[in-house]
Formats: sequence, structure tokens, C-alpha cells
Amino acid sequence: MALNKLALIRYKTIDSCLRLRHRKWTLEDLMEKVSDALYEFEGIKNGISKRTIQGDIQLMRSNKLGYNAPIIVTHRKFYTYEDPNYSISNSPISVGDMQKMKEAVEVLKHVSGFSSFDEMSDIVARLEDSIHTKKDNQPAIIQMESNNLLKGLSFISPLHQAIREKTPLLISYQSFKATQRQDLIFSPYLLKEYRNRWFLIGHHKKSEGLMTLALDRINTIEEMGKNSYIAYTGIDFERYFSDTIGVTKTQKDRGQRVILEINARNAPYVETKPIHPSQQILDKKEDGSVLIRIDVVLNFELEREILGFGEAIKVLTPRNLQSRIRQRLTAAAQLYLDRSEKPTDTAQNQHASNRLT
Repeated sequence: MALNKLALIRYKTIDSCLRLRHRKWTLEDLMEKVSDALYEFEGIKNGISKRTIQGDIQLMRSNKLGYNAPIIVTHRKFYTYEDPNYSISNSPISVGDMQKMKEAVEVLKHVSGFSSFDEMSDIVARLEDSIHTKKDNQPAIIQMESNNLLKGLSFISPLHQAIREKTPLLISYQSFKATQRQDLIFSPYLLKEYRNRWFLIGHHKKSEGLMTLALDRINTIEEMGKNSYIAYTGIDFERYFSDTIGVTKTQKDRGQRVILEINARNAPYVETKPIHPSQQILDKKEDGSVLIRIDVVLNFELEREILGFGEAIKVLTPRNLQSRIRQRLTAAAQLYLDRSEKPTDTAQNQHASNRLT
């Protein structure tokens, strides 16, 4: 049962009253104190009804909120706690609450590289320790995909702050193809995750359009004067990436119609977990295979997604994507042929090698 703010104020006020043992509390006394608290904290002037207070006391007595408050009535009109040391603020955590807290810890650990977790990490650790103290040796029931060995996660928090505060950065960056580092004056706009890798999208002072940087290729970042920040004026990024698998896209790229044939064995997986939100089922064949359509930018990530299905998928259109997948599968197959089976034409071998580079 979820607690709303007003109910919580009422419960805490009743609890505060019943903990004061030197005074005897009638129902009318509790109504007056709760009305005062609602006015003080929320500006509510209407007061509170006797029926509401009676309902609150019943809920506090029950296990619905996990309180099990030992509220008793003496002399047929005075309310008090039977246990003088009881308070709803120190009542034990219920089994359900502990499980929810455990799940919350797992989610927080999944995004531990994000936001202000330098300050929160200690809180999370103490929370998790408290849960295990109460309920030892309980296995996690949520396991989220993560890669703690991935480089660049420490940059997430300062980059997030730079985006929020519109602060330009001097980024030392070296891509996998570059032989040396380069310094980029960069206006950051968006942090985006794809398959456990984080990317920064923004504007490089010496280039047009948007640039995408992989966080694991960033060496250092330094804040610069805010007057050199170039604000983003394009469409919102939800729309910008709506036709894209992954992060590889230029502002000129547009989604294209891609038609794929999925074999019968893998069709249910693609139907229940679409390759892209634009996915439409065009036809279901008698053998169980399906034709689907997605409208996406033709990029490296799309090719990887298709290649991941291996022999279970066939590109029907567009022709250039079909040709590209055929070339890559042919080059991959060459890796598994015996030396005696490989083509002797040196030029053909070199061509396959170039495609893999």
C-alpha cells in the first residue's frame, strides 16, 4: 500500500502524541493535533474528521503498513502505546520492504557510474549491509547487465554535470584508428548508452554537425569558460535517434526501409523482442518464417544486429545492405576454411582482408 504525503503526516503526528506518556490522549485531542500539523505543513484549514483518525489508528495497528502498532484504549477513551518504547519510526522493516530495498540497491549498483554516486555510494553500502544483517544469505533476484571493467565510467558524472550546466570541455581523445591523442574543444549535449558502452554526443568546435565520442577512448576532460559553449539547436534527441540502432548517425542520415526474412525457429524471438521500435510484420509464411520491416539508418550497429542472427536472417532490401552483409559473411566464412580450400587469388584474399579492417 503506497503512502501519500498527507497520510504520512497524520501517522507521524499520531505517533508523536502517543509517545508522550505524561499526557492522556482522547480521539478529539488527536484530531486537534493532526489538524494543526496539516495546517502547519500543508496549509490545510479544513481540519480532519473523527472517522479518518479512527481509520488511521486501525491501519497503524494492522500489518498493512508494516507498523503493527500496539495502540490500546484505556478507561474507554484514552489512546496510548502499550509498549512505552514503541514508535513507527523504529518499527522493524517488513520482509516485503527488505526485498524492495534489495532490488533498489541492485538497480543503483547498475548505474553506479552515473550522477552523484560518490556521495551516495556509502549510503547504498550501508543500506545493503543493513538488509543482509536482517536477512542473510538471500540471493539476488534481479541481475542487470553491466561491465564494471569498462573504461570511462568515471567520466559519466562530470559529463552529466557539464551537459546540465552547459559547460564546454577540453577533451583529450584517441579513437581506435588514431595513432595519437587529439584535444577537442567540445560542447556536450547528450550521454547515451548502447550495449553497455557509453557515448557522448556533442559539437566539436572545428567540425560541422554532431560528433560522437566513446567514453572508453577519453583520456582526460577539463572544464572551459562557458562563453565558448555552442548550444544545440537541432531536433530533440528522442526524435533524432528514433530511426537509429546504436549511436552511429549524422544529421543528414535518414531511416530507410529494411525488409528482413527471419526463419521459423527465430521468428518468435523477433516477434516478442523487436529489432527496432519501427518493426512491422509484413507476412507470416506457411513454414513459420516471417517477413518484417524496420525503418532505420544503415549503420555499423544495424549490420552487427543482423550478423548476430547468422543463418537465421536474410536481408531482402535494400540492395546495398544486402550486398554488404553478403560480403561480410563471405569474409567471415573464409576464416574457417582450411588452407587448401582458400582461394589462391591474392587479390581476392586482399579484398576480403580490407573488408574486415
